[in-house]
Amino acid sequence: MRKLTYYVGMSIDGFIAAPDGTFDFFPLSESFMKDFLIGEYPDCLPTHARQHLGVDDLENKHFDTMLQGRASYDAALELGITSPYKHLRQYVVSNSVDKSIDPDVEVISGDVAAKVRDLKQEDGLGIYLAGGAHLAGQLLEEIDELVLKVYPIATGSGVPVFSAEFGVLDFALESSRTFDNGTIVLTYSKKR
Repeated sequence: MRKLTYYVGMSIDGFIAAPDGTFDFFPLSESFMKDFLIGEYPDCLPTHARQHLGVDDLENKHFDTMLQGRASYDAALELGITSPYKHLRQYVVSNSVDKSIDPDVEVISGDVAAKVRDLKQEDGLGIYLAGGAHLAGQLLEEIDELVLKVYPIATGSGVPVFSAEFGVLDFALESSRTFDNGTIVLTYSKKR
C-alpha cells in the first residue's frame, strides 16, 4: 500500500508560511539544495524549478502523485503556471472550483480522505501532500509519514503546520539530519 507523506518546510515555532501565505523567507544553503532538495527529494521540486536547476531529467525517488490545497495551487496560478508538477500526477483539493483549468490537474471536492484511501490502494510510488495547513488537518488521520524541514528561524505567526481540531496522533522519529545552515530534517512515521 502506498503512503501519504506530508513533506513541508516550517519555522522552529511551527509555521509553514507567513500570514499572507508566502514562504520565500526560509533560508536555503547550497549543500541543503544540492544534497537534500535535489539529491533526496527532486520529485518535490516544482517542474519549473527543476528546469531552472537543470535537473528536470531526474527520476522521481519517493512520489508519483501529489495533492495540494487550493491556496497552494493558487500560488502557481499567480505565476501563470497551471501544471506546477508535470512530473507527477496532480490533484488539487477545492470546494469552490469544480473543474480544472489544466488537463494534467484533477480537482477533488467532497470526501478527500476517501479519495486518498483509494489512491493508497493503487500501485506506484508514494503520495506527496504539499499543503496547506487546512488540507493537512483534514487528512491528519491518513498521513503515514511526516518529512519536516525545520528551518532555524522563528516567525511568531503565520500558517501553522496543521489546522485541525485538537487530537493526539503518535508518530515515531525515523531519522534526523542536520545541514550547514542549521536546517534539520526530521522524518516521522505514524505509529500503528
